[in-house]
Amino acid sequence: MTKEISRRQFLKGAFMLGASILVSGCTGTAKNLTVASKTADGNKKEETSSGNAEVLVIGAGIAGLAAARELRSAGYKVVILEGRDRIGGRLWTDRSCPDFPFDRGASWIHGIRGNPIADMAKHWNIAGVPFDYDSKALYGSDGTLLSDEEIDRIYERFDGLMTYLEDIREGLEEDSRMSMKQAFDRWIDGVRLSESERTGLDYAINTEIEHEYAADISELSLLNGDWGREREGGDTLITGGYGGIAAGLAEDLDIRLGHLVRRIEWDRNHVNVITNRARFRADRVVVTLPLGVLKSGNVIFSPELPETKRRAIRNIGMGVLNKLYLRFPEPFWDENSSMLGYISQIKGEWAEFVNLAKYTGQPALVGFSAAANARMMEKGSDERVVASAMDVLRTIYGEDIPDPTGWKITRWGTDPFAYGSYSFMAPGASGKDIEELARPVGGRLFFAGEATSGEYAATVHGAYFSGIREAKRIGKLER
Repeated sequence: MTKEISRRQFLKGAFMLGASILVSGCTGTAKNLTVASKTADGNKKEETSSGNAEVLVIGAGIAGLAAARELRSAGYKVVILEGRDRIGGRLWTDRSCPDFPFDRGASWIHGIRGNPIADMAKHWNIAGVPFDYDSKALYGSDGTLLSDEEIDRIYERFDGLMTYLEDIREGLEEDSRMSMKQAFDRWIDGVRLSESERTGLDYAINTEIEHEYAADISELSLLNGDWGREREGGDTLITGGYGGIAAGLAEDLDIRLGHLVRRIEWDRNHVNVITNRARFRADRVVVTLPLGVLKSGNVIFSPELPETKRRAIRNIGMGVLNKLYLRFPEPFWDENSSMLGYISQIKGEWAEFVNLAKYTGQPALVGFSAAANARMMEKGSDERVVASAMDVLRTIYGEDIPDPTGWKITRWGTDPFAYGSYSFMAPGASGKDIEELARPVGGRLFFAGEATSGEYAATVHGAYFSGIREAKRIGKLER
């Protein structure tokens, strides 16, 4: 794994080889990124109780913004309906700390070479820095810093496991529902590991697989868990606020905030969309609702979606990856490492912290929690979550380290506008499900979003490409 290979590419290579609270510490009122409804000439317009458009776009996330911009450039009258009081969706920069924009959602551009998100960040002067996943200080469960030799042994076992999983995968039928864990259990039965060796291996599995796909290995398909392609060029950590991408794309678009879509009625001629505030009519609709929302059934389609699409919604998984931002009076950790790792006796317990001091100069750490641990975390109070992370940090750095002066916690799994962080391939899911999820319905309903991206699911650029795809698809139809 090098700076030129993204972390997800490393995982694929291994296969081939074998809403929260802000406390004191940041003053001022939270400033969410929002866009008022405007006409194309930039003048504010009064919102009516109903409206007509050639195309309605549901969701002002990256996919929806990309689709709307592409359609508007082709001459369509487009209205975006967004349930939140801000744009961006799962791309959300919290600016309540004036001196540091904290990204609650997407933080990295994965694979910058030829990536339009990287091009936009450059165009809009959004700061970012190359991120080195190799630069990690890794600590054992007793807080002892591991040597390079000890780390190498952990990843030698991990590579051996991945080689075994690849061997098993090669013999699977296309309809296999085997999970990665089922194959892992076969492997573990044939090896002898000490308790410390097993916890080290669990750490590697959690950070290299479960954090990447926001799912436990019991939830991931062995056959298709690493579905899709990766872009080249390494990873960039956005430090200037990823929300700037959404703001740039949203410029001069007609976006109606606070419109929670309840019902989508469609026939061969038109589509009616009913929100909590109004009724809209259009020739066509681009649905960019996150997979978690589609799974919830909170938005009613009438008539209902075809069974093939409903099955695809059921088959593809929706993962959870949460962040805990901790700000301190000053750094007490190694400021030269990109990340701090901790091998807990409890798998996945604050296994990774990103060192923001290295990249932003801010005395802050961001801890990550994925899948089952993330869902469990969401059930606890802020104080309990922070205390659990501080227990880990005090195990490493001692009882005398200071308490955080502020914190922020994400809870994507229970966010009613997302119900998860990004999609993953569950046992039984395949590329056909992604194709079906992206398939238009009746020439009126079109679907975009990261979960519909066969090549780049679970990424910002995948969501962006999907919005462009559906806009172009509509553009080929008769108006």
